[in-house]
Parts: sequence; C-alpha cells; structure tokens
Amino acid sequence: MNAEHFPPIPFLDHKAQQARLGSNLRARLDVVLAHGQFILGPEVTELENRLAAFCDASHCVTVSSGTDALQIALMAEGIGRGDAVFLPAFTYTATAEVPLLLGATPVFVDVDPHTFQIDLASLEARIDTVARNGILRPRAIIGVDLFGQPADWHGISNIAAREGLFTLDDCAQSFGASLGGQRLGSAADATATSFFPSKPLGAYGDGGALFTESAERAALYRSLRTHGEGTTRYEVMRIGMNGRLDTMQAAVLLAKLDVFEDEMARREQIATIYDAALADILEVPVRVPDSQSAWAVYSVLLPDTSLREAARSALQAAGIGNAVYYPRALHQQPAYEECHDGTHLPVAEELGNRILALPIHPDLTDAQAHRVAATLRAALGG
Repeated sequence: MNAEHFPPIPFLDHKAQQARLGSNLRARLDVVLAHGQFILGPEVTELENRLAAFCDASHCVTVSSGTDALQIALMAEGIGRGDAVFLPAFTYTATAEVPLLLGATPVFVDVDPHTFQIDLASLEARIDTVARNGILRPRAIIGVDLFGQPADWHGISNIAAREGLFTLDDCAQSFGASLGGQRLGSAADATATSFFPSKPLGAYGDGGALFTESAERAALYRSLRTHGEGTTRYEVMRIGMNGRLDTMQAAVLLAKLDVFEDEMARREQIATIYDAALADILEVPVRVPDSQSAWAVYSVLLPDTSLREAARSALQAAGIGNAVYYPRALHQQPAYEECHDGTHLPVAEELGNRILALPIHPDLTDAQAHRVAATLRAALGG
C-alpha cells in the first residue's frame, strides 16, 4: 500500500486523548462552571494535594506556567543582579530567560553526549571559572530533566552542597519520571514543572507547579504567586506576581491525573518499540542509570544534518509528525550572546545538527509506531 493511503500520524494527538477521557473530563469542568470559583477554587487545592502525594513531596504549589514556577523559585531565594545561575545550554529558552529577567546571569554548561543531561565535569569547570573571575557570585544550579529523563541529581546535589548553591530542578518535561526509585519532586531544594499541553501531564492551556520539602518556601511561593499577599488579600508583604493556576486547568489536570500512570506505561511501550526497530541503524535514547523516563520526547541522533533533513522529508511525505528539539544551543541564540562568555560547549553545539524527535504519546498504536520506524529506516536505507 502506498504511503498516501495511510492516515496521518500526528506528533501529538490531544483530540484522541480528549475522546478517551470523555465523560470524566466534562464532569470535572461542569463542576467548576457550576460553583463559579474560577480562581483558586477547590480543584486547585485538590490537585496540589494529589500532585504532592504522587511524587511523595511535602508541599506542592500550583502556578500559572512552568516559566512562572522557575521565576517564583528564584525570586524566593532573592537571586538577582550580580548572581550566576548555572544551567545546561541544551534546553528550552525558559530555563535561561528567567535568571535574566531577574537581573541575574545565566552561565551555560555543556551536556552529556549520550543522555543530553547537564555534564558534571563541565558544571564544575564553569563554577570554578566564575568563582575565579570574581565578577559574578555563584548562587544557583538549575538542572533540567530533559525529554522526560532525570538529570544526575546525586552528582548535582553534591556539587551544590560543596559550593553552597541553591538547586532548582527544571522538571518541565519530566513530571512522573523517577530516579533511584523515587519520583522527581524532592531531588532538589525546589522542583518546577510545567503543564503545557505537550507535556506528559498537560493542561488545556498554560499551568505549572512547584514542589519543595520546606514549609517556609511553600508559604513564600503561595505569597509570590498572588502579588506578594500576606494573610489577607490587601496585606502586601513583598513584590510578587500574578502567577496562579486557574481552576478550569486544575479540573482538566485532575481528570488526566486519573489515567496518568497508565499513559506513562504506554509511552514506555512505544519507546521500547522504537528501540527495537531502530537501534541498529541510528542512536536511540540512552537511559539514565537507575531511572524511569516520563518520555515527553523520544529523540534519536542521525549521523549528520543532511541525513536528518532527508529523514524529516520522508516522514513528512508519509504524513508522520516530527520535530527538532533543539536546532540551536541557547548560548548560540541572539538573545544570550551578550551574557555568554564565549566558552565553547561542543556537545550542545553539535546536538542541534543531528537530533530528531518522533511521535510518542499514549494514543499512538503499535502499528503506527512500527510505521514510523519503518519509514525512518527506509529513508536511511535500512
């Protein structure tokens, strides 16, 4: 059968998920419409309690986006002008823009060539350089759990403890992932996640959450997300922001949380199909040791850019969605040129030339996954 006779395979399929959730999703939304508490309604509190229990964290504070979660966490630590915040160069811009918005300086670190997580040797070298220069104060490390897999939090935490640095886990892509048998949420001083629709646990709009083991930090996050309020609405204790998760999004997330573990298991099954079908012709994702991925993204590495683009063309011609995360490292982006010290970060710079993300979502069938793999193999002559 010719490729054009097959139905398209979307990169994401929110319509299929919505149809599957059906009545539970609509019932949740109808309750919110009935009670009318659209800001900080009872569903927000219910969601925070369930999210904290899910990842065994002491406190969860929901917010308006993953980016706002990062910002609130850094604001709570007083991070600003003159401070250095160390973070991987191969990630989404939100991780780096937040320090800049607060007046701090993002210091870009290279990543591991196999797992794509922050490279500990590069991190130590970058901290040492900043400390010796004496221009910026090393203050924080943002580790990114990229593509659904956890960063090396044992190693990051050891470095941070030695250097006296605050640790922030950017878990935007990896809620539900685990490391050492423990779900992410308490590996760092604070953990920020995102509920952007493309994430493993995605809302129907923006949303995010912060997790912490500190009751003091959690209270501060609640104040900062609501204009710096104190014990009453018109008691302004500090400069905050409008960063609340709205109740409708909480209702959507509660419906999705009911099936989230089943969806994660399905993502793992799809990843296993891809592994078996593709490992002999290209580089498939390397698992972080002693971990379980949330599989937000399944990215393979092609030998070079020309083969990657040929593969993309073949997939697109077959109606198969695909994406490149990320075509350019952050320190190479125009917005960050002025704050970067010019250090060469070879792995981050090379990955964008070879990486390719394939469809992976819980409504993808085995047959569709095999078709994706077969199309990619054919494009590569395999």
